[in-house]
Amino acid sequence: MWMSSAPCRSERPGMLTSAHAESSRGARQNSFQPAYMALWRCGELSRRVEVGLNKLADCTLCPRNCQVNRIEDKSNVCKTGRYATVSSHFAHSGEEACLRGRFGSGTIFFSWCNLRCVFCQNYEISWLGQGRAVEAKALAEMMLSLQKQGCHNINLVTPAHVVPQILEALLLAVEGGLQLPLVYNTGGYDSLDALALMDGVVDIYMPDFKFWDPEKARRYAKAPDYPEVARRAIQEMHRQVGPLILDEHGLALRGVLIRHLVMPGGMAETVEIMRWIARELGPETYINVMSQYRPAGRVTDTEYPEIDRLITVKEFRQAIHVFYSAGLHRLDADSKMSAQAISTEA
Repeated sequence: MWMSSAPCRSERPGMLTSAHAESSRGARQNSFQPAYMALWRCGELSRRVEVGLNKLADCTLCPRNCQVNRIEDKSNVCKTGRYATVSSHFAHSGEEACLRGRFGSGTIFFSWCNLRCVFCQNYEISWLGQGRAVEAKALAEMMLSLQKQGCHNINLVTPAHVVPQILEALLLAVEGGLQLPLVYNTGGYDSLDALALMDGVVDIYMPDFKFWDPEKARRYAKAPDYPEVARRAIQEMHRQVGPLILDEHGLALRGVLIRHLVMPGGMAETVEIMRWIARELGPETYINVMSQYRPAGRVTDTEYPEIDRLITVKEFRQAIHVFYSAGLHRLDADSKMSAQAISTEA
């Protein structure tokens, strides 16, 4: 595995100066610089672009290890060759409150995916590849456009299969004046090789932790190694950026935010995942326990009938209880609102 180098020791990427010594809430926004700025100043960001693009020639940048030559525009599982495909980019007001703030999270939806989640709510994007291929200059212009709109961050959705392309565009965007935190919004099926390329580049990692049981990961995402890969990847993300830090307005600046979607009949998964997070990452880990599962994608009453329903009030209430019972306490505001609404209805 290629290991990232960090030649810019005099100016650590993503430092909050004195704010790093403060609590996980209340860091001052004006003392923050995006992680990638230090790497850009010392030339390391440019080197990462070169390393990443070279890796496309024999691609093992995600756990699928397809080894196709994407420089020649060949592809396999992710259906993505030399250039990333983008479905849309806009100021997203539906993300977590600590990301959307007042003016929205600058979301860029990448098409295709290295997972095959049968219940995917973005099926047209992740399975059917809705969108258009964009070169680095166009992707950089999207980032700068979102900054100009007043977005609080650049939110890269489903980035695992396009890390080199993101770095290539980021270099151009920084040279064009980009100064927003980067959010790496991933399904959790990320290789350590790709994460090494993003070390000191990403400010906020937002991985899903979907499955604990390899058999469920095989059935629902066609990736039986997902639980092992996700654990390893999330630990590396946490090593890079630590627990989530919010500014004085409650906006995320740096750290890990984990999403966990509560699945029908999946409470045993939730129990194991919450216990692992508390044990391995610590009680300060910020988590969004999500209640919005709905049958989508390939889920029908004949295919995957066991998940062809919404979760129940009881299931979500149990999931919140499991969160607190594990010793965790940083529950996302949207999860709290859902829990409170359920309590009111009950």
